[in-house]
Amino acid sequence: MANKFSTIITKVNKTPLSIRSFLLTKLFASKVKFAGTTGIVIKQVTAHKTQLLLANKKAVQNHIGGIHAIAAAVLAESATGIVFGMNVPDSKLPLLKSMQVNYQRRMQGDLSAVARLTDEQITLIKQDEKGSIYIPVVITDESGQAPIECQMEWAWVSKKRTNNQ
Repeated sequence: MANKFSTIITKVNKTPLSIRSFLLTKLFASKVKFAGTTGIVIKQVTAHKTQLLLANKKAVQNHIGGIHAIAAAVLAESATGIVFGMNVPDSKLPLLKSMQVNYQRRMQGDLSAVARLTDEQITLIKQDEKGSIYIPVVITDESGQAPIECQMEWAWVSKKRTNNQ
């Protein structure tokens, strides 16, 4: 069963390709205010995969002209959070439980992030009352290499609290 977020994304995904990224990005920025300040651009969203881009602009640069470490972490969190959010039933609350971000080398130019879920992960999210999964995200820079390695642990719980909680 689709949730409200995935229903909206499905409608946006039916728009002409020439405006789809713009609409996905506007929707994202309107819902996730902080991430929207980074200039992240949503390129693709499906139930199994997200692809995002972060341009190396002055607003997100560090002292050496590359994308700031925290901006790169926000990109990773956004990519995993969106694909996770596509699958969390409306009756459950999505929560970021942990982030692991390992910086391997200096980032060069723009960053691209791709996060994916497996069919098994999607089944767990939809069927289990609560739980957590690790979602890897591949971040590459303009060199085509991965300057950072990331994985985010996303959890879900029921929105309705029981007396035992």
